[in-house]
Amino acid sequence: MITKEALQFIEDLKLNNNTEWMHANKKRYEIFKKDYHQYIASLLAVMKPLDKSLEPLEVKNCTFRINRDIRFSKDKQPYKTNIGLWFSTNKNNKNSSGYYLHYEKGNSFLAGGIWCPEPSELKKIRKEIEFFHDDLENIVKETTFKNEFIELSKEEGNVLKNAPKGYDINHPAIDFLKLKSFTASQKIDDKLFLDKNFDVIISQKMIALKSLNDFLRRAVETEE
Repeated sequence: MITKEALQFIEDLKLNNNTEWMHANKKRYEIFKKDYHQYIASLLAVMKPLDKSLEPLEVKNCTFRINRDIRFSKDKQPYKTNIGLWFSTNKNNKNSSGYYLHYEKGNSFLAGGIWCPEPSELKKIRKEIEFFHDDLENIVKETTFKNEFIELSKEEGNVLKNAPKGYDINHPAIDFLKLKSFTASQKIDDKLFLDKNFDVIISQKMIALKSLNDFLRRAVETEE
């Protein structure tokens, strides 16, 4: 679980999102960073036996910088005011499938899969679906997956209106082929992050995404 002090730091940062405040609270930030890393290490230790693809990961592979990239953003606030972690199934591929956990007061969630794959990777995923759509259909029909995530995410902007180029609109897996991202997510109660059984509860939810991640990793890593 995360500490109350870490969550309070994030809430205070929301109200004081500037470099002057951060410099004045450097010691608090260092404590927050230590808690953040311990939080990741604890959950990663539980997840590794459940998903062997995570074995190579270290805490440093799963963190996010607190500094925002504001070069092309109208929002010039310099710091992120959420706590995220990313467990990648292939640490050598920056956009591999994986597990993402996000704490943000009132907007916490768990997600997994691949978000906005590169064109070359999207092509491979669609090819895998074209020939092995039964595998993906069985994954999203799994009881554990359906209980936790219901279905793959189909938010606005993530689904093509027409069949992708080169695919028949009548293909039996056309709903999957139209997707531009291949993810599933669920809202998480903020209070869960302070639960003493947090690691066990979250890992049980995360592992429901393993079959989806395995399918996507297989697709991306297949040589054409």
